[in-house]
Amino acid sequence: MDHQNMQQEGDAGLKNSKRLVSITEAAKINNVTRQAIYVAIKQKKLKAFKDTTRWTIDLTDLEEYRRQKYSRTKSMFNGELLFDNKKGFYSINQVAKMLGVPAQKIYYATRVGLMKASRKGAAWVIHSEDIKSYRENYLTKKVQNTQAG
Repeated sequence: MDHQNMQQEGDAGLKNSKRLVSITEAAKINNVTRQAIYVAIKQKKLKAFKDTTRWTIDLTDLEEYRRQKYSRTKSMFNGELLFDNKKGFYSINQVAKMLGVPAQKIYYATRVGLMKASRKGAAWVIHSEDIKSYRENYLTKKVQNTQAG
């Protein structure tokens, strides 16, 4: 076998080893705990194989897991997207970020009736018109009152 073939085989071996990661490396890549990766494997949400004592995960499987991973933004209720921003529906956390206030302030505003929100399953959904109304009637008034006083 000549030097070039040996080099190519060595490169192929390196590529294969680079494509496989441990639970610890997978956790770092996904910015989660090792336990979260282990649970995903046990629940068969993440493909992995065990060589003697250690779990090994292929990077393509890790990428697929990341793509399929649960996200609140993909939540459905009665066959429709819960927080369909294109239709003007937002979550409590999205509204809080938009208004630059803590999420607890939004929960409080919905509870006391300052902001209209509707319950869809386990989630609160707020329409953009209600966000606009709250901003105009409560947030801007508060700023004006503090400037006047």
